[in-house]
Amino acid sequence: MSTVLPREEYEQAVATARSAASLYYGTGAAADAVVEESADVTVLDDATYDALVRDIAATEAAHPDWQVQASPTQVVGGEAGDVEHSAPMLSLDNVFSSAELAEWHTSLAKRLDRAPRYVVEPKFDGLALAARYQNGELVQLITRGDGVHGEDVTFAAPAIVGLPATLTQPLTLEVRGEVMLTDAQFAAANELRLANDDKPFVNPRNGVAGSLRGSKDRSYVIPMTFFAYQLLPLPETYPGTRPDADLDYSAGIALLGELGVSTAATSSARIAVAETIEAAQEYIDSLLSRRADLGLGIDGAVIKADSPADREQAGSSSRAPRWGIAFKFPADSRLTTLEEVIWQVGRTGVITPRARVTPVFVGGTTVTYATLHNPNDLARQGLMIGDTVMVLRAGEVIPRIEGAVVSARTGNETPIPAPEVCPNCSGEIDRSQERWRCKRGRTCALPQAVRYATARDCWDIESVGEKLVRQLVDNGLVTDVADIFAITEEQLLGLERMGRTSAAKVLTEVEKAKSQPLARTLTALGVRGTGRSMSRRIARYFATMEAIQAADAAAFEEVDGIGPEKAPVIVEELVELAPVIEKLRAAGVSMTEPGATGRPVRTDDADQADDAGEDTTSEPGEASARPLAGEDGKPMTVVVTGKMTGPLEAFSRNEMSELIERAGGKASSAVSKNTSLLVAADEGSSKYKKAQSLGVPIESPEEFAQRLESLL
Repeated sequence: MSTVLPREEYEQAVATARSAASLYYGTGAAADAVVEESADVTVLDDATYDALVRDIAATEAAHPDWQVQASPTQVVGGEAGDVEHSAPMLSLDNVFSSAELAEWHTSLAKRLDRAPRYVVEPKFDGLALAARYQNGELVQLITRGDGVHGEDVTFAAPAIVGLPATLTQPLTLEVRGEVMLTDAQFAAANELRLANDDKPFVNPRNGVAGSLRGSKDRSYVIPMTFFAYQLLPLPETYPGTRPDADLDYSAGIALLGELGVSTAATSSARIAVAETIEAAQEYIDSLLSRRADLGLGIDGAVIKADSPADREQAGSSSRAPRWGIAFKFPADSRLTTLEEVIWQVGRTGVITPRARVTPVFVGGTTVTYATLHNPNDLARQGLMIGDTVMVLRAGEVIPRIEGAVVSARTGNETPIPAPEVCPNCSGEIDRSQERWRCKRGRTCALPQAVRYATARDCWDIESVGEKLVRQLVDNGLVTDVADIFAITEEQLLGLERMGRTSAAKVLTEVEKAKSQPLARTLTALGVRGTGRSMSRRIARYFATMEAIQAADAAAFEEVDGIGPEKAPVIVEELVELAPVIEKLRAAGVSMTEPGATGRPVRTDDADQADDAGEDTTSEPGEASARPLAGEDGKPMTVVVTGKMTGPLEAFSRNEMSELIERAGGKASSAVSKNTSLLVAADEGSSKYKKAQSLGVPIESPEEFAQRLESLL
């Protein structure tokens, strides 16, 4: 939806868009200043910039005589460099809906007198570059600039993955594409920057501008990745063998892959050749559903005519080709204002900061609160109250603060006050670790810890609600979670509004909770670094609490999802919880996991069996039925969505996860290309549609129950 602006607002909008574009393309004095500040970010986020440009375009359509030369509808966003491009390096116009895409297709088909064949590929969220090769050797690397002239950044080539110094064939050509930071490279880049006393980048797209421009003088190297999207023969001034100038676009991309250049076809996103606009739309929908799982940033899809004859006939405007269009996805990151930092105390005593921001619509929902890093990271990032911050919400991930736009500061920002004492109990804070913790530990937030332990997904003691927990703690009857199993009828009857019937119900449920599987007890203990899923994995791997307590960090690293950083924390936590565990054991709480046989163990004849090519390793749960173990022996990844029906109607989400893992599978919350099966009752859910687009098998709750009949 666009708006026709009054003239004064139109002129201001053009100035704002041009300023933002200068930062976006990493050029100009403003960008240099931002690079010096180690932020290199746009003044506007993508969604706001796109909306501003649409308003500018609508205003110019209504008042063509108002149009100014610097309008973003007329020029490419960056400033000119010293190197002239071999052909104008244009940007693409945008559409934002299926209806707009269909309208563009109709216009192009009319211009060509036929419907073209399309190539559809991801729109990478980085910076455009042109790479010139002579006789197979990389000789020059140029930024987009203003589309006619760009800046020579050949010095940055060694840091760019996917752009080889030498091609596999001695061809003379130009490769155009996008340089970016993948998710892994972005994380590594910020670790490097922090280690070198530099401020972290706000997000991958803006970070690549700082990485590219700063690589000439920086003492450390930040790896980046290049994905090519076009092949051009260079003019005769560059001697050498040239590729066929009349290659279809898809054939040119295939040739680049053969030459050793990374392309969208070789990326996790892939490309598609579409004979119809409907087929192109199917790819776009599939790409959007896979967006969060690609491991790199994309902000849309690009649709291009495959035939060079079609592209030539369609032609170009002054700033954009008519044979291609960008389909922009809904923004998964937006700029907003950091209004407050709230310090919270978790049930283990860990103190964490949480951001309250000016409400902003991002990733399909209005975000008011977002996750922040630990206190030490806050200090390193230099965040301040009043900062313009980037909020990211990709896929179904909890919104988080990516960083501050340092260049947008007005001088009115204020430092974030760190707590002097525990926000919950006013006790001392242990600041010796990355995550601060109240020195009282679990005692500080005992009511939360006990309420969590008695919840349905842990010991499932329904009658021990929040009010009763508060009474038990306040009266000194419960000093840790194990004390729940030592409560007597006499103690309960001494509490306010507690009769014999209610007391009997509590004691019955407490007694029943003693037989819960080890995974539930491990979850109830609230070991830092674990949750429900991790507790189930640990319980099935070790089978008994005795084995878990005896395990060292190296043993824990053998459990799926536990790395060298998390393992020592778990060991330390178990040592701290040893007295509580002993009280649970004395109370008769189960310390074993049903169906689990423990860590893989070899028999005494293992060496002889190895020589014979036999596998004598016994896996956890091998003795039980494993209908979700795949043909290759690996667990099937199962996603459950919606309310269960039929035999599974009473199962909670956690109980479904437990069932899946007992059956030899792996429970997951998000549908991706790695999903083996979706269990869904609602055919209209987003996960159902995503599974359909990816070709993931789908079963109803009744069908899934039949598959796992032996375990129900």
